[in-house]
Amino acid sequence: MTGGQRRVLVVEDELTIAESVAARLRAEGFLVELAHDGPSGVAAARANEPDLVVLDVMLPGFDGLEVCRRIQAHRPVPVLMLTARGDETDLLVGLAVGADDYLTKPFSIRELAARVHALLRRVERAARPRTDERIELADLEIDLAERRVHRAGVEAHLTPTEYELLVHLAERPRAVQPRERLLSEVWGWHDSTGARTVDSHIKALRRKLGADLIRTVHGVGYALEVPR
Repeated sequence: MTGGQRRVLVVEDELTIAESVAARLRAEGFLVELAHDGPSGVAAARANEPDLVVLDVMLPGFDGLEVCRRIQAHRPVPVLMLTARGDETDLLVGLAVGADDYLTKPFSIRELAARVHALLRRVERAARPRTDERIELADLEIDLAERRVHRAGVEAHLTPTEYELLVHLAERPRAVQPRERLLSEVWGWHDSTGARTVDSHIKALRRKLGADLIRTVHGVGYALEVPR
């Protein structure tokens, strides 16, 4: 960071989109750098250590999923992925390699800026020290001080957003949490347009921690079941 400004790396091969995103984020007070293919995106992330990466899935060289994997292996950083496909498999793979959020093209620049701000707020909130130290629910253990999660003694590696979502549910075991409340309290969004985002993150948690851990309440939301 320079002078307190957050640094954002935008990796996007469509120049019109890249420049539009960069212009809006600079107007919002961010320092923005651009890269236009997979290799240069990885190099820029390693050289400049951004506070957040806006990353297109379809890139020359190698795709955004591989960029995300390499960036996260070097230094964990929040990633907002951009996808033209909207295919749920691609979105789940993106979450699996370390993305925290996604937007499907076409998107509004205003919405992207709002997502960037919300994601950085989540990161800042997650960095605040907790006075309580752990949550233990049968074989599920969450170490709040170290931000580590184990189930049946096996550590699960979660993205920051997956972790925040799990903690939110685990602090209210068996209580049904509507999607709209999860979007507001975990993501910081105040409308229901991101319901699919919640669903994708729940699927990622189930894949990493077991399908039996989170119950779907159809038409409402989700509840964490106390493991047996």
